[in-house]
Amino acid sequence: MKKKDIVFIMGLSLLMGMIWIIGEIVMGMWIAVNTKGHIFWFVLIVILTLVISVWHSLLEDESDLEDPKRAKYQRKTNRKKRRK
Repeated sequence: MKKKDIVFIMGLSLLMGMIWIIGEIVMGMWIAVNTKGHIFWFVLIVILTLVISVWHSLLEDESDLEDPKRAKYQRKTNRKKRRK
């Protein structure tokens, strides 16, 4: 697992935690719901977090497929071709 994946997962978890807390506050103050509503809200947030995390992990990052040394060589050869 790469650093950017860990940062994404931590950020997603914090965001979804904040959304869950805001939803709990709204349900506690303005919307009257029973305990099943709170449980449903929690399950919905957890499932949504997992779906987004899995979707993000399935995306293939094209920058990881390219060798940095080969990319540097390609940039240098392209620069020389443009000068001619």
